Amino acid sequence: MLITVVAFIIVLSVLVLIHELGHYLTAKKFGVKVEEFGFGFPPRVIGKKVGETIYSLNLLPVGGFVKLYGEDAAGGGSVKATKTKEKWNTKKAFFARPAWQRATIILAGVIMNFILAVVLISYLFTFHGVAVPTENIKVVEVVDHSPASVAGLKKDDLVVSVNDQKINDTDSFVSLTRKSEGKPLILEIRRNGQTFTKTIVPRTKFPKGEGPLGVAITNIEIKKYPWYQAPFYGTMEAFKFSWMIIKGLIDMVGNLITGKGFAGVAGPIGVAQLTGQAVSYGVDATLWFVALLSLNLAVVNVLPIPALDGGRLLFIIIEMITGKKVDSKYETMAHAIGLVVLLSLIVIITFFDVMRLVSGQSILPKM
Repeated sequence: MLITVVAFIIVLSVLVLIHELGHYLTAKKFGVKVEEFGFGFPPRVIGKKVGETIYSLNLLPVGGFVKLYGEDAAGGGSVKATKTKEKWNTKKAFFARPAWQRATIILAGVIMNFILAVVLISYLFTFHGVAVPTENIKVVEVVDHSPASVAGLKKDDLVVSVNDQKINDTDSFVSLTRKSEGKPLILEIRRNGQTFTKTIVPRTKFPKGEGPLGVAITNIEIKKYPWYQAPFYGTMEAFKFSWMIIKGLIDMVGNLITGKGFAGVAGPIGVAQLTGQAVSYGVDATLWFVALLSLNLAVVNVLPIPALDGGRLLFIIIEMITGKKVDSKYETMAHAIGLVVLLSLIVIITFFDVMRLVSGQSILPKM
């Protein structure tokens, strides 16, 4: 339990700090004054001012934050006078920067989370290999004296089609096999670059764990690439999983609309559980989990929801289109409402996490 909590705090802190580092570096690049870069959340334990920025260590050791000069007045407002020579200096205020610079600063956190995922996936691709889903159904085991063995199927054979029906996922293969028990089944097989067919009759009665054909299959492959190719394939993999996350969010909204609840959705407690499981499986699993979590953070943060980076970006896009800043009063109100809604969702999802924990259910879906 302690290891899970510590691992969760470390992982979340790294992800949030990487995110905030993106905001920090981009703001500095554009000459925006960074008032504070904090590790953890207030109350502040200790802080040291270096130049114009306070670097602080805060009591709540989860994540971090960046406070930009004039950020709260982003809707078009003002900044307070200071006691320095930079009195009323709006040139360093966030709200006074061109719209494209503000948009870049906001997006920088999301981009940093995406880059972190690409770096981790590229590292795994280079040195350890990554288990990724493919469109190939591979035979990984053939049981002796089974229909598959008698028909001549071998380990590493690729199943192209079943009864002339193309398949690219294991569920379809299992479903078609079950429907053909006791009937001839024509499999199109690819082996060593050559394609041929095999006719097999799936048995109606079979030992437990063997299945009608007597084969074990998978559509997961361990892929490795040389270091100079890994970043390209790591980026492609990151985009692919980001799209899967987006589809998952769409499904979640659909489940809420149809009354199916938060099935398959994890809150802080659920993510902590998954972190503990990943750590228990070793370094590779942990790095892969951190990469996926970083992509989740990037995708969720870029959504056009007030209080998130995407919500702030939305107001800048409106400004770019209309040529006029949204009144800071309305923007502040929208972010406040968005924050309340998000916190409410977190509370509700956490409640379901606790119920799963009490009932002994796993956060992972059953296959």
